[in-house]
Amino acid sequence: MSSHAIRSTLLLVVLSLGVTACTGVDLSTSQTEAQNEPTDSGSTISTPSPTKPPTQDAIDQLLSNLQATPVRFVYPTPASQDGPDWRPPPYQAPLALRPEDHFYFRRPIPSDQVNWPHPQYRYGTTFFGALTIHTGVDLGADHGSPILAAGSGEVIWTGYGFFRGFDNLTDPYGLAIAIRHDFGYKGQTLFTVYAHLSAVDVWLGQKVESGQKIGEVGNTGHSSGAHLHFEVRLGENDYYSTRNPELWMVPPEGWGILTGQVSTTYGMPLHEHLVEITNLETERRWNVWTYIQTVVNEDDNLNENFVISDLPAGPYEIRIFYYGVQFRTQLFLYPGQTNEIKFNGWSGFVHGNAEQVSLDEPPIP
Repeated sequence: MSSHAIRSTLLLVVLSLGVTACTGVDLSTSQTEAQNEPTDSGSTISTPSPTKPPTQDAIDQLLSNLQATPVRFVYPTPASQDGPDWRPPPYQAPLALRPEDHFYFRRPIPSDQVNWPHPQYRYGTTFFGALTIHTGVDLGADHGSPILAAGSGEVIWTGYGFFRGFDNLTDPYGLAIAIRHDFGYKGQTLFTVYAHLSAVDVWLGQKVESGQKIGEVGNTGHSSGAHLHFEVRLGENDYYSTRNPELWMVPPEGWGILTGQVSTTYGMPLHEHLVEITNLETERRWNVWTYIQTVVNEDDNLNENFVISDLPAGPYEIRIFYYGVQFRTQLFLYPGQTNEIKFNGWSGFVHGNAEQVSLDEPPIP
């Protein structure tokens, strides 16, 4: 068997387990309650060591659990203007306040619907190990909500079988659309993918404009609830060419994005490592986990391994536990742009506009 055939076979196995399944456990708390769950602020909390590759027994157990217990996400609903899930309208795309930024795409869901990523199944994560790696983001709009082209371009796919081909109704993407955009990045073509649709309003080869309705939110393919699975691909329309959509969609007006590199002292990325983010004015807290090791891709400029979008501008505290020792830093998050941090093991936080604070001297192993 050729290396290409082996790669395709392995990829089919991965997708059959839910790479784009966009499902999760049945949450007993709301998104807001989960984000504001209190934690111990002491500096001696014991935390697990960095993620290790799973054993075959662990993989077998995971497959057994997936087959025995279907998992499901609970998506938030749009809230009133003073509610925690309210967001201002997004900036106009494209937006690039810094050379490192490339907010080229508008939100593919209108602002009167849930058009922000599900916080516990972001790009590059596995929903705490319950699912396989996520190559996009899930926007939890209601069934039948309009899906908008994130940018202008040509429709290069409509229908079932986006991954497996031949109108395969078992395809994990379900009813899907792909657009090749008429603009690129650093000489490379950009593509966007829209999956799990209930209806398609465009045809193959059609030219579409940014904001044009192209379909409706659905629950087709490997999905346990209505939502849009949205991907950004760079260079090739290929499963291995995805990038984090949160770095490409314009943020809400007055809000920004936090991204970072979290690594060991020797510069090795820490995979699925918890980063805690607290707004010092409102005391609201967000959790984000770093990318898993395979399949996903870093941004060419940022070299990040976590991204969290839709953060109101203002002062924040960032906390990371490293072998049971708490590290903290404070920063001001600026609106309309990516804000970067770096964490380097026992060296702590290293970046331009943040100072490490109140840190007990960690032991040297």
